[in-house]
Amino acid sequence: MKRRIFGWISTLVGLVMALAVVEMTAIAWLYIEEGRYTPAAELFERTQNTYVRDSTKGTTCRYVDTLYPHPYLAFVHHANPPCGLGNANNIGLLNDDFPTIKRADRYVVLVTGGSVSSQLAQNISAPAPRFLEEELNRKYVSPNGKPFQVLNGGDGAWKQPQQLILFAMYAGSIDAVVTVDGYNEHYLFRSYTEERLERPLSNFADVNPFVADENFGDAAIGWVMGRIAGSLAAAPLLGSSHAAYMIVRGIESVAKSKDVFKSTKKTTLSSIFALPPEVRGKGDLVFATQLALYQKYTRAIDAVARDNNLKAAYFLQPVPTWGKTLTEAEKGPAANSAEPVLYRRIVDGMMTLRERGLAIHDLGDLLKDVPETIYADDIHFIRDAKGDSKGYRLMAARVGQVLAEAWKLQPKP
Repeated sequence: MKRRIFGWISTLVGLVMALAVVEMTAIAWLYIEEGRYTPAAELFERTQNTYVRDSTKGTTCRYVDTLYPHPYLAFVHHANPPCGLGNANNIGLLNDDFPTIKRADRYVVLVTGGSVSSQLAQNISAPAPRFLEEELNRKYVSPNGKPFQVLNGGDGAWKQPQQLILFAMYAGSIDAVVTVDGYNEHYLFRSYTEERLERPLSNFADVNPFVADENFGDAAIGWVMGRIAGSLAAAPLLGSSHAAYMIVRGIESVAKSKDVFKSTKKTTLSSIFALPPEVRGKGDLVFATQLALYQKYTRAIDAVARDNNLKAAYFLQPVPTWGKTLTEAEKGPAANSAEPVLYRRIVDGMMTLRERGLAIHDLGDLLKDVPETIYADDIHFIRDAKGDSKGYRLMAARVGQVLAEAWKLQPKP
């Protein structure tokens, strides 16, 4: 009996020592990679960006559990228990309901784009700030003299033509439109891209089982990775383990590998949006093709705005890899952000639309004089426990200033 107990103790001690060696190895590896010691909790946060994390904070739900398929916008959110978002509005976006008839008591500005535009407009409930709405109402008089209302028309992973489609649906019930985009679009500009700009990002497949079925292996890996990451991060002990983080990152790497499970079906999401053979793999041709599409959809927004006598403005969002001196805390997340040369080519290409009369503006230098840590991840700004954010305050101030000049807004006394 004593021998058996001694054997159990020896096995346990050996297991603990082995785990300690694995943990120390993981810490050393990540220290070399990061250039500093990074707590495991911070590393686990990077497996989800702040937009995704805010949507599921305090729950056991995954982000995909909050999504709902939309026949025209690809995917939005729902308010259905147990994982629905309490502030999902009448069209599946967040906060204020979208009007069907133009309001007479407000000057309604639709802000559309991806998750950054959603956070700028306010994607979490009060008392979190409505950054742009507060800025406009504090400093300027609207064209009709009524208070500004900023509608949140952005969502995570949205890109053109989702902005155009949303705007076209509600152009008759608003007064102005503002786009803040560029980052989500840039993914389709990379030289190895095989699909057109319009191809919806992964959330579309997540909420459409028929589409996911044509490449079930990838969907299954993504699902498993999300469950493992969430469970490990939530566990008091494993959530502080660097080795556990390395396991999650390894699974994620497999999940994101190209063509892990190549579909054999003739009609797939990829085939519908496939670039022609003469373009695929040719970097400059891929870039030119996607830029023409991006410009086309932005020009289409402008055409609809003019036809409905609405004001419009367009902004290319900043990225951490250009225009800011990064702090040590920002350098790790920035490694997953946009490649700066490619992104600036996109911005330069889009800025040529000014020659066609579009009010398009570059926010790339927004943070050039800001020394402190502003970015929370590869693209979103830090927000405090109450939802406030210096980054979004600065963006709202710049956007407000540009709109005031372009739309000839009168300053408040």
